[in-house]
Amino acid sequence: MEHKIDKIGRKNKLPMEDGSATPERGAGVGEVHVQEILEKFDKESKTRTLSNAALAKTFFWCCVAVSLYHFVTSFWGTPVVLKHRSLHVAMMLSLGFVMYPFGKRSSRQRVSWCDWILIVLSFSLPIYVWSDYLGIVSRAGNANTLDLVMATILVLLVLESTRRITGWALPILSCIFIVYGLYGRNLPGMFAHRGYDWMQLSNHFFANTEGIYGSSVSVSGSYIFLFILFGAVMVKSGMGSFFNDIAMALAGHTKGGPAKVSVIASGLLGSINGSAVANVVTTGAFTIPLMKKTGYSKEFAGAVEASASVGGQLLPPVMGAAAFIMAENLGIRYSVIIVHAAIPALLYYLGILIQVQLRAAKNGLMGLPKNQLPRAWDVLRDKGHLIVPIVFLLYMLFFSGTTILYAAVMTIVVTVVVACLKKATRMGFGDICDAFAEGARSTVAVAVACACVGIIVGVSSKTGFGLTMANTIISLGQQNLLFTLIFTMVTCMILGMGLPSIPAYIITATIAAPALSKLNIPPVASHMFAFYFAMFANLTPPVALAAFAAAGLSGGDPMKTGFASVKLAIAGFIVPYMFIYSHQLLLIDTSFLEGVRVTIGACIGVLMIGAAVEGHLFTKMHWILRLVSSAGALCLIDSALYTDIAGVVILVVLLAVQRFVALKESALG
Repeated sequence: MEHKIDKIGRKNKLPMEDGSATPERGAGVGEVHVQEILEKFDKESKTRTLSNAALAKTFFWCCVAVSLYHFVTSFWGTPVVLKHRSLHVAMMLSLGFVMYPFGKRSSRQRVSWCDWILIVLSFSLPIYVWSDYLGIVSRAGNANTLDLVMATILVLLVLESTRRITGWALPILSCIFIVYGLYGRNLPGMFAHRGYDWMQLSNHFFANTEGIYGSSVSVSGSYIFLFILFGAVMVKSGMGSFFNDIAMALAGHTKGGPAKVSVIASGLLGSINGSAVANVVTTGAFTIPLMKKTGYSKEFAGAVEASASVGGQLLPPVMGAAAFIMAENLGIRYSVIIVHAAIPALLYYLGILIQVQLRAAKNGLMGLPKNQLPRAWDVLRDKGHLIVPIVFLLYMLFFSGTTILYAAVMTIVVTVVVACLKKATRMGFGDICDAFAEGARSTVAVAVACACVGIIVGVSSKTGFGLTMANTIISLGQQNLLFTLIFTMVTCMILGMGLPSIPAYIITATIAAPALSKLNIPPVASHMFAFYFAMFANLTPPVALAAFAAAGLSGGDPMKTGFASVKLAIAGFIVPYMFIYSHQLLLIDTSFLEGVRVTIGACIGVLMIGAAVEGHLFTKMHWILRLVSSAGALCLIDSALYTDIAGVVILVVLLAVQRFVALKESALG
């Protein structure tokens, strides 16, 4: 098996080439093309390829050391808050300045002298915090000149690192908030505030836990880092190929099988890696060619992969990384977030699978021959033991009573031990070091974005902007829940355009979620609503990075792929409205029977939405029937018994009419 030497000097397997039994492997997209697409649509992938072997090796071991620091302190306990967070941010900034060049014309093979200066400045911050911790804390709100200098350096370093990694959108937005904090006193109306000078603002960013060193960085330096590390260890053990192979074995032979494989594999992998674009190019490199070979159009094949990959961030048990921040913001256990998120996520994937099935039935698309597919029993026999760490994680989260960090640490240990049970998945010392280095590198983009978002959150808390924005949204909605939901959705999707999913959620939760809470919506439902639409910005044109990346793999038109992705994910756009009106879908204050009734009604609604979008059930649907199907689905948004009955009646009538038409066409044909 060939390996490539990647951008930080380690050996790395090509996507899905770790023993996967995926058929038609040669039909996949070329590795070079995949990397080009990844770098085009995911700025986080545009990293340096260090030409100096000694420097590459040193950087590799620095990454391993960073992971070991977080791994050990998560088990034994971290230093005091400000010390730990300042060191975490400094580590991430330093790794970022090594990994990401200044601009397009900068060297992609060596680290410039300017970058070394920035790295030294990055570590000067925790040195200052650790050496004068009590003084900094006691002077909070009354900073001296050196505090001002260090705070200014911190802000500039965070803005520059974020620009390199994520692009201009987030730094520009942060700068707009800084300008608002400095000059907001001159604004008319409700957005005016008392005004603050740079000394006050910068000290707020630097010397307390409401700015850059706030809750977002706290989560990135603990939960997010540990679970990204867990994902890296899982992938290194062969979990990616296991997901792909088991999906092929279970669904590859069914009608439209390759598309269902894409949905299942992308959902499972996306739940762990948390990056929609990376998930698209990892699984899509092989599933998209298979879908095209089966008969799906280029745009539809790309849309299936994009919508399934984005949904991975909504799917328990890991849900990418934003769910950890949600748990921190709401002050509830992460295991509770998992419970609330489960049914809506399954409804989202059910909606995609229904449309895939209906499209296959409409176009007569068949699955792959069984003799070209792996057998489920063989896959489970070879790699089924890799399920044990996930089961162990769920046990630790729900039944052990331990902390999330302890659960993550122990799950990583269990993963390494369980992987050793079979030769094909066994990880040696080098593999473990590779996984630890990858965990640190993968966390850089998330951590730096969280630090930059701290500027926005800090200004919002200092000026009261979040509360003002909530009042504005409610005012625009005229106290009407539906209008307020629509305005909140639009706000979330606009803010989410061009931003990575985690900062997009943090910003929308800060600005939009309070508006729903003011209308007596449970906080977890408000945050989940903002979370969904911040994620869907990756699918919605004109900025639909996941869909555009999928189009690059499929060869389809990017905008058409984006709109096809929206159609496929239509259930995901409606499900948030469902759980706002029917809190039972989030399992909030509901009995078991009531939860079952509402869930069944929601599943029926998702089926009717899919039929309306595809224009097919048993046979082609007349446009009037498509409208009727849409109306029936809308009836099931509200959990009231009479609306559920109306929706079910419409479904029965629809099924009867469609069945009659199908039998008539069969008799004539």
